[in-house]
Amino acid sequence: MPTDRKTPLWESIANDLRGAIAAGHYKPGDKLPTEAELAARFGVNRHTVRQALSHLIDAKIAHSRRGAGTFVLAKPTEYPIGKRVRFHQNITASGQRPTKSHLSIETRACDASEARLLQLETGAPVVVSTGISLADALPVAMFQSAYPADRLPGFADALAAHSSVTKALEVCGVTDYTRASTRITATAATATQAAALQIAQGAPLVFSTSVNVDDKGVPVEFGKTWFPGDRVTLTFDE
Repeated sequence: MPTDRKTPLWESIANDLRGAIAAGHYKPGDKLPTEAELAARFGVNRHTVRQALSHLIDAKIAHSRRGAGTFVLAKPTEYPIGKRVRFHQNITASGQRPTKSHLSIETRACDASEARLLQLETGAPVVVSTGISLADALPVAMFQSAYPADRLPGFADALAAHSSVTKALEVCGVTDYTRASTRITATAATATQAAALQIAQGAPLVFSTSVNVDDKGVPVEFGKTWFPGDRVTLTFDE
């Protein structure tokens, strides 16, 4: 006669946490108790707790943020891709708080691809900004954008001062800009991207490249953006 299966401790803990999340004790975006706190609560070692949390992560119920802890997975952020794409407006419209962190702003010679898309001579100076976009403090994109330095004098200083691309372009005389082209592909997170986006190396990313132009149709930005596949839903607006 078959015996009843004994539920492993880690599975029991995972089920308990799953029930607490379903009951609303932990809402989307909330941080779960630490491994040490859960180990003390359930009277087990941290390895057992780690198994339980890993199960929730694999089940897309929670996600781990390097150095920060484990959080209840929020509903993917809706991110419209249209002619006028403004990060702050998009994230605010989704009911979340937008922030942007520029990791580096440098002026260097452009490569052949940047030159072609920005309509420059190869080797012309470009301002390159690399950083992270966040919604409610959760990284939702890693970006790298190149701007024509001679076409936008003072842009590097303006971007450092204002952080906002829109405001920095306004300082340089570009009062409006629109998206001229977009290309979407899929890729896997490198170790560097994984660390910046607080995801696992090899996790799926949506990779977007785009060119933005001013009101005369002159390119002012060539952008590359990497979105974690489980955090952002891209929608396309005409």
